Parts: sequence; C-alpha cells; structure tokens
Amino acid sequence: MSLTFEKQDGNMAKLTIERSAEELDKAITKAYQKIKNQIALPGFRKGKVPQFIIEKQYGVEVFFDDAADFLINDSYKEELDGCELEIVSRPEINVTQMEKGKPFIYEAVVAIKPEVKLGEYKGLTYYRTDVEVPESAIDAELERTREMNSRRVPVEDRPAQNGDIVNIDFEGFVDGVAFDGGKAEGHSLTLGSGTFIPGFEEQIEGKNLEEEFDVNVTFPEDYQAENLKGKDAVFKCKLNDIKVKELPELDDEFASEVSEFETLEEYRADIRKNMEAERQDEAKRNAENQLVEKAVENAEMIIPDPMVDLEADQVAQNFQMRMESQGISMEQYFQFTGQTADKFMEDARTAALKNIQSRLVLEAVASVEGLEATDEDLEKEIHKMAESYQMEYEQLNKVITDEERKNMKKDVLLGKAADLLYDNGVAEDRPEEPEAEDPAEAAADETEA
Repeated sequence: MSLTFEKQDGNMAKLTIERSAEELDKAITKAYQKIKNQIALPGFRKGKVPQFIIEKQYGVEVFFDDAADFLINDSYKEELDGCELEIVSRPEINVTQMEKGKPFIYEAVVAIKPEVKLGEYKGLTYYRTDVEVPESAIDAELERTREMNSRRVPVEDRPAQNGDIVNIDFEGFVDGVAFDGGKAEGHSLTLGSGTFIPGFEEQIEGKNLEEEFDVNVTFPEDYQAENLKGKDAVFKCKLNDIKVKELPELDDEFASEVSEFETLEEYRADIRKNMEAERQDEAKRNAENQLVEKAVENAEMIIPDPMVDLEADQVAQNFQMRMESQGISMEQYFQFTGQTADKFMEDARTAALKNIQSRLVLEAVASVEGLEATDEDLEKEIHKMAESYQMEYEQLNKVITDEERKNMKKDVLLGKAADLLYDNGVAEDRPEEPEAEDPAEAAADETEA
C-alpha cells in the first residue's frame, strides 16, 4: 500500500493510492460473498455457484464495482492519517487501474487547507454598541414574566371578546367541499392575535358558549397552500370555552414568588444587572464580528470550491436539524417562506464561505501570536457546558469524546484570537444617518429657486 500526492493550482491536490494485487484478490472474493446469493446458474442452487464459475460465465469484472468500494473505503482514511496534507473536502475518486493480477490504483482529487497571508489585524476599528438598559426594557421583561405566570379564568356570563382565549371546533369548506388541514377540535385561539386568516377571529367575537356558527373568509392571494389562494371559504364552528388571562399584581409578593428576592426593587435591580451583562456580551460579539470581517478583507487566501461545498452541506444540515427540533420539516419551511431549495443552498454557500474565511484568519492570527488552548481552558469550557445543561461536571466529562474535545480546543483557540483582535481594536461611534429630506420642503425649495 502506498500514497503519493501532487499539489495542483487553487489549493487542490491529486492523491494516488495503490493497493497490492493480493489485496485486490481478497476484495474480489469479498464482493463474491456479497452478491453470490443473487446469482443462479443451471446445475447450481442459488447462492452456491463457485466464484470461478461466475468469473468464467460473466467475467471477473462483475465483482469490480463492489471490490473497488471495499478497497477505497478500507484504504482512503488509513492513508490520510499518515498524509502530511490537511484535507478539507470530500474526495473525487477515479479508478485508474483495476485488473486481476495487478495492483489496484485509484486517484483522489481533494481540496487542501489554504494558506493565509495576513494583512493588518491589530488596531482595526469597530462601531461601539450602546449597552445601556432603559427602564422600558426592564418593564418589558417584567411583563413577560407576568405573562408566563398568568392564569386563565373561565368566563361564563358574557360573549367572547377581543383578547379572550377561546376553545373552538371548526371545519373549513370551499365550494361546499371540506379541504385538507381545515378541521380541528378543541383548538385554542387568542382573539386578536392575528393567528388565523384575516377576518376569522373577529367573527368569533360576540358569540356565546356552546354556540354553533359560520365564519366566512377569503384566503389571501399569497396563502401558502396553492389550492386555497384567493378562495372563499366557510368554517363551521362551535365555541366550546371562553377564558380570560389574569395577570398577577406587580408587587413585592410577585417578586418573591418568581425570584429569589423579597422586594420588587431588588428583583428589578437583578434584571438590570443580567440585561447589562447580556448586552455587554452581545456588544463584544458584534465588535469581534466587525473586526474579523476587516481582518478577512485585509488577508489573502484562495478558498477551493470543494471546501465551500463541504461547509455549505454542514450549514444546511445544522439548519435542518434546528428546524426539525421545532417540528418543522424543510418542505414546510420552503412552503412557509416561499424560498426555493436552490436559493437556500446558495445562501448556505455564502454563509459557508464567510465561516471558512473567518476561521482561517483566526487560526492564522493564533499561530502568529503563539496562542494556545490548554487542558485548563478545555476544563473551563466543560464546566460552562455542564452549568448550561444543568449536569454534573463529572457526568458530562465522561461522555465527551476525544474528537469533541479536539473540536472544543479549536473553538477555544479561535475565541482567544478573536479576543486579541478585540483587545487591540479601536472603538468609534457609528456615524449618524442623514435625516431624510421632507419631499414637500424639497418641492417648495425647488419652486422658490
């Protein structure tokens, strides 16, 4: 077994990998074992035809595809482990010699990690972000907490009105025919939320408990379901339940129930403290993003397309996993947003290129500056993760794989490089946007002129 490589333009390389004739023979026998049960010849039971008979009848080439797969899968990663090149793409495989009695030879065209020529990365400017927490932000957080701790009180002495939480059964019809997805029982709906088709919620207002009624609506022209766009529909409805949201009083008692503090004043102070910390973290991230973008602009590197392809697939896969965790398939996402799969992948490639450029520049900065990610740094990260996941450190530490530890150290190193850019950056105020000219005043000035 041997490997040779030839560097090509654009940070690409061609690897040539050779396996012996004996290894090819073993792979052919393995391929025979895989497909022998699919072959039947007169005089033999199915699966009992000897290998040499099949080769004589069909030619040894009948085993070549599977044998090649076995050899490539067995050899590629093994050869790469001892290769001095840092491969950053999937291989494009081409078998160049496959003949019984001779060595098996194949080529793999791959992208290799680009070299980065850094430009200026210290003393770069960034726009500072206002981290002041206004009273209105604290009020909004308190209201959110009140909403979370609200209770629903049944209403029995009046019709439904805007703001009520109603429970309804409904079934929709277009031209007298029920349509898919238009039926539900025990559906909870807040009137005035704008959750349903325009005009639907308003027609529930004024209805009484147990009342059955029709709701007449027209689907919007841009509705996601093609067969319902612009169509008139009738929903047969029944009002099962009416409830009103009751919010707790905003006082010391409320503060003591939802927090560790005894007074509302102490609780407000803690909210401010946490918000300020969050805004400061966000401001730092914004600054680092600006600085990394400028460092990328000042650097020189050639990113091979296969490297971008691999990263784009990862970006798309991560996004899909986030959507599925929320119960949304990619088909539903495309339907809801109107985005196409091609446009989605185009955006993923744009994000992938930015990710790669940022990562390569930060790695280069870390190398030039002699930064390191230590075992102590890794331990701190695991403690942070344990706290975030509400797990014991020892429990989490046991399940983290060596590969995950390696990746965590890389992330720590990139974080240190970003910190270096920030520590050496120069903050400046964002220039004020020029006021838009009043069209009426502009017309008057022109008339006077």
